[in-house]
This record gives sequence, structure tokens and C-alpha cells, in this order.
Amino acid sequence: MLRIGELARRTGVSVRSLRYYESRGLLAAERTGGGQRSYPEEAVDRVLLIQQLFAAGLSSGDIAELLPCMSSGRTTAAMVERLERERARMEDQIEQLHAARDRLDGVLADARSRSATSAPTRG
Repeated sequence: MLRIGELARRTGVSVRSLRYYESRGLLAAERTGGGQRSYPEEAVDRVLLIQQLFAAGLSSGDIAELLPCMSSGRTTAAMVERLERERARMEDQIEQLHAARDRLDGVLADARSRSATSAPTRG
């Protein structure tokens, strides 16, 4: 079992965020006799998954809806449809990020070629 500080250290997530996850039903903790939070080893993977889903643009409410089927592998037809919509949204987001990166690459290439041609020569 892991204490909250150890879970925070191993996942790179703040103690405050872990408490928030617990308050939103995303993460469950047992309590010791002294009232301290205690997490199973599997909580590390769960917190990392939660972080990935937040990074992908899902809200805590969305994550709360999706986590049960992602953990168990059991889904309903409605949940499969929801997962497919989320995946399509993520694909669109990835395409937009690629387009933005490509434009940035163009700006950088132009800036580098201008600085290479305008650099003073030493003689």
C-alpha cells in the first residue's frame, strides 16, 4: 500500500491533485487507523491514465464516465459510441497539432535561413 506522498512522487502528480481525483470519484483510497490515505499499487497506473486523459482534453466528469469501462473492459453499446466519439475528437486534435507544428517548422526554417544569410563574415 502507498501513502499519498509516495503516490504523488511516483506519478509526478501533486498531493492536491490526488485529493481532487478522489473527490471526483476517479481514485479510491483506503484509510488507515489514523485516518491517512492508503492506495494500492495499481493506483500508480490509474493516476497515469487519468493524467493521459486530462492531457487529451477530457474533463474530470468525462473521465469518471469512461474509467469504469477502461478498467474492466466491459462496455455497453452507448459507451462504445462515446469512446469512438472521444477517439475521433482526439484524432482531430492530433491533426490540428500536426498542422500547427508544420507551420512552426516553416517559420523556423525561414528564420534559420535568414540568420544564416545575414550573419557577418569574419575576415
